[in-house]
Amino acid sequence: MLVSGRRRLLTALLQAQKWPFQPSRDIRLVQFQAPHLVGPHFGLETGNGGGVINRNAFDSMLPKMMTQFLEQGEATLSVARRALGTQLPVLSRLEVTFLAPATWPDKVLCVGMNYVDHCKEQNMPVPMEPIIFSKFANSIVESYDEMVLPLESQDVDWEKGKHVKATDAMAHVAGFTMANDVSAHDWQMRHKGQQWLLGKTFDTFCPLGPALVTKDSVADPHNLKICCQVNGEVVQSSNTNQMVVKTEELTAWVSQFVTFYPGDVILTGTSPGVVVFRKPPVLLKKGDKVQCETEELGVVIIIFV
Repeated sequence: MLVSGRRRLLTALLQAQKWPFQPSRDIRLVQFQAPHLVGPHFGLETGNGGGVINRNAFDSMLPKMMTQFLEQGEATLSVARRALGTQLPVLSRLEVTFLAPATWPDKVLCVGMNYVDHCKEQNMPVPMEPIIFSKFANSIVESYDEMVLPLESQDVDWEKGKHVKATDAMAHVAGFTMANDVSAHDWQMRHKGQQWLLGKTFDTFCPLGPALVTKDSVADPHNLKICCQVNGEVVQSSNTNQMVVKTEELTAWVSQFVTFYPGDVILTGTSPGVVVFRKPPVLLKKGDKVQCETEELGVVIIIFV
């Protein structure tokens, strides 16, 4: 399993229009453990599916956790870029255990019915504004393809993290990752569907990662293929261009009600093919393998035990 921590996350925001920049060198930030290292460490993935550079070996004074890194803003990102250009040892993926790229967030916010094709699947109208519910937990019970949005801290404080303008929203976005927003539908549908939040907040629900891909490393995060497989069979397939409410608008809308802090996460919705809506429904069982993948960002694999 690719996750660890009590409250895990998230997902991310995308926009159909092109970004006003081209990606620089691919920066993929990870948290990991290794048998020869004490405690969690902060590193760089050398590429999608590549090895890991121990950033703390490059500079022992750097933070060992993602939230601490985000709190220091652009200054630490510049050190990460320099680390990629050095001849540091690269740890094989077999040598490390990936942790969630962000742990212990102040809040996790989830968006429902935010994919056009998912709304059509359920014969639901496209919402006029975001449908938001909170999630304060971590890991596994149903397959959702999503992306994450931790926040940079240099522009996030009581004033700037609240009432964010859509035109300024990307200044608060650190990057994107892959997540599986697990749902326990037996609990979620109890009492005529009134336990929606409870069905998503079991311990270990919502694994994500393995890397936080910085925003300048993705040319167009709103045009990425997403796919979910269960036991090798594709059950969800779509594209982030199907998102109803895009990055800037969603960040600005949510900031009316809450203040964003470094490490906060927004999960932006799921594509069609959710197993509970299949006829007949196909619920996960012990031994099932769920693989969720987003183009350019990475893969999350879960085996139910």
